Amino acid sequence: MKLSFTLTDAPDAAMRDRLGAALAAFNAGDAGPSEKRDLVIFVQDEAGVLRAGLNGFTAWGWLYTQWLWVDEAARGQGMARRLLDMAEAEARARGCHGAWIDTFSPHALHVYQRAGYAVFGVLPDFPPGRARSFLQKSL
Repeated sequence: MKLSFTLTDAPDAAMRDRLGAALAAFNAGDAGPSEKRDLVIFVQDEAGVLRAGLNGFTAWGWLYTQWLWVDEAARGQGMARRLLDMAEAEARARGCHGAWIDTFSPHALHVYQRAGYAVFGVLPDFPPGRARSFLQKSL
Protein backbone atom coordinates (compact mmCIF):
# COMPACT_ATOMS: atom_id res chain seq x y z
CA MET A 1 0.00 0.00 0.00
CA LYS A 2 1.42 3.36 -1.05
CA LEU A 3 0.58 6.26 1.29
CA SER A 4 0.76 10.00 0.72
CA PHE A 5 0.94 12.62 3.46
CA THR A 6 -0.68 16.03 3.11
CA LEU A 7 0.14 18.83 5.53
CA THR A 8 -2.08 21.89 5.10
CA ASP A 9 -3.44 24.94 6.86
CA ALA A 10 -6.50 24.90 4.59
CA PRO A 11 -7.93 21.37 4.88
CA ASP A 12 -10.75 20.04 2.78
CA ALA A 13 -13.87 20.19 5.01
CA ALA A 14 -15.13 16.78 3.88
CA MET A 15 -11.76 15.17 4.57
CA ARG A 16 -11.62 16.76 8.05
CA ASP A 17 -15.16 15.47 8.71
CA ARG A 18 -14.08 11.96 7.69
CA LEU A 19 -11.11 12.17 10.04
CA GLY A 20 -13.40 13.26 12.90
CA ALA A 21 -15.90 10.50 12.15
CA ALA A 22 -13.13 7.87 12.06
CA LEU A 23 -11.82 8.99 15.46
CA ALA A 24 -15.35 9.15 16.93
CA ALA A 25 -16.02 5.60 15.70
CA PHE A 26 -12.77 4.37 17.25
CA ASN A 27 -13.53 6.12 20.57
CA ALA A 28 -17.08 4.74 20.66
CA GLY A 29 -15.73 1.22 20.20
CA ASP A 30 -13.01 1.78 22.78
CA ALA A 31 -14.79 3.81 25.49
CA GLY A 32 -18.46 3.49 24.59
CA PRO A 33 -20.73 5.99 22.86
CA SER A 34 -20.04 9.59 23.87
CA GLU A 35 -23.62 10.81 23.43
CA LYS A 36 -22.02 14.13 22.44
CA ARG A 37 -24.44 17.05 22.23
CA ASP A 38 -23.72 20.70 21.60
CA LEU A 39 -24.57 23.15 24.37
CA VAL A 40 -24.66 26.80 23.32
CA ILE A 41 -26.05 29.91 25.02
CA PHE A 42 -26.39 33.28 23.27
CA VAL A 43 -27.05 36.55 25.12
CA GLN A 44 -28.33 39.35 22.89
CA ASP A 45 -29.49 42.87 23.60
CA GLU A 46 -32.80 44.34 22.43
CA ALA A 47 -31.26 45.13 19.02
CA GLY A 48 -30.14 41.53 18.57
CA VAL A 49 -26.44 42.32 19.11
CA LEU A 50 -24.50 39.46 20.67
CA ARG A 51 -23.33 40.57 24.13
CA ALA A 52 -22.20 37.26 25.64
CA GLY A 53 -22.23 33.56 25.00
CA LEU A 54 -21.01 30.10 25.82
CA ASN A 55 -20.17 27.31 23.40
CA GLY A 56 -19.43 23.77 24.46
CA PHE A 57 -20.76 20.26 24.54
CA THR A 58 -21.59 17.36 26.78
CA ALA A 59 -20.05 13.93 26.26
CA TRP A 60 -19.26 10.87 28.39
CA GLY A 61 -20.92 12.51 31.39
CA TRP A 62 -18.92 15.74 31.23
CA LEU A 63 -19.63 19.33 30.21
CA TYR A 64 -16.80 20.97 28.30
CA THR A 65 -17.00 24.74 27.91
CA GLN A 66 -14.91 25.57 24.86
CA TRP A 67 -15.71 29.30 24.60
CA LEU A 68 -17.12 31.74 27.12
CA TRP A 69 -17.18 35.39 26.10
CA VAL A 70 -18.73 38.51 27.60
CA ASP A 71 -18.74 41.84 25.77
CA GLU A 72 -16.84 44.55 27.62
CA ALA A 73 -20.03 46.57 28.19
CA ALA A 74 -21.66 43.58 29.94
CA ARG A 75 -18.72 42.65 32.18
CA GLY A 76 -18.77 43.03 35.94
CA GLN A 77 -22.45 42.04 36.18
CA GLY A 78 -22.07 38.33 36.91
CA MET A 79 -22.72 37.38 33.27
CA ALA A 80 -19.98 34.71 33.09
CA ARG A 81 -21.25 33.09 36.28
CA ARG A 82 -24.82 33.11 34.95
CA LEU A 83 -23.70 31.45 31.71
CA LEU A 84 -21.78 28.80 33.65
CA ASP A 85 -24.74 28.19 35.96
CA MET A 86 -27.10 27.75 32.98
CA ALA A 87 -24.71 25.39 31.19
CA GLU A 88 -24.09 23.35 34.33
CA ALA A 89 -27.83 23.04 35.03
CA GLU A 90 -28.40 21.75 31.49
CA ALA A 91 -25.43 19.38 31.82
CA ARG A 92 -26.88 17.95 35.04
CA ALA A 93 -30.24 17.52 33.27
CA ARG A 94 -28.34 15.55 30.61
CA GLY A 95 -26.88 13.29 33.30
CA CYS A 96 -23.40 14.83 33.52
CA HIS A 97 -21.36 14.44 36.70
CA GLY A 98 -18.54 16.88 35.95
CA ALA A 99 -17.51 19.98 34.02
CA TRP A 100 -14.20 21.24 32.70
CA ILE A 101 -12.87 24.39 31.11
CA ASP A 102 -9.50 25.89 30.24
CA THR A 103 -8.16 29.43 30.00
CA PHE A 104 -5.01 31.49 29.71
CA SER A 105 -6.73 34.64 30.99
CA PRO A 106 -5.82 35.44 34.61
CA HIS A 107 -9.17 37.21 35.05
CA ALA A 108 -11.16 34.26 33.68
CA LEU A 109 -9.16 31.90 35.90
CA HIS A 110 -10.40 33.77 38.99
CA VAL A 111 -13.98 33.84 37.66
CA TYR A 112 -13.95 30.07 37.17
CA GLN A 113 -12.38 29.44 40.56
CA ARG A 114 -15.06 31.60 42.22
CA ALA A 115 -17.63 29.46 40.39
CA GLY A 116 -16.24 26.34 42.08
CA TYR A 117 -13.78 25.11 39.47
CA ALA A 118 -10.39 23.78 40.64
CA VAL A 119 -7.18 23.71 38.62
CA PHE A 120 -6.05 20.20 37.73
CA GLY A 121 -3.29 21.09 35.30
CA VAL A 122 -1.25 23.96 33.92
CA LEU A 123 0.58 24.30 30.62
CA PRO A 124 3.27 26.95 31.17
CA ASP A 125 4.17 29.55 28.56
CA PHE A 126 0.95 29.03 26.55
CA PRO A 127 0.79 31.61 25.11
CA PRO A 128 4.29 32.92 25.77
CA GLY A 129 4.41 34.75 29.07
CA ARG A 130 1.17 33.21 30.33
CA ALA A 131 -0.03 29.82 31.50
CA ARG A 132 -3.00 27.83 30.27
CA SER A 133 -4.94 26.44 33.23
CA PHE A 134 -7.26 23.45 33.05
CA LEU A 135 -10.07 23.39 35.60
CA GLN A 136 -12.76 20.92 36.65
CA LYS A 137 -15.82 20.89 38.83
CA SER A 138 -18.12 18.15 40.12
CA LEU A 139 -21.73 18.60 39.17
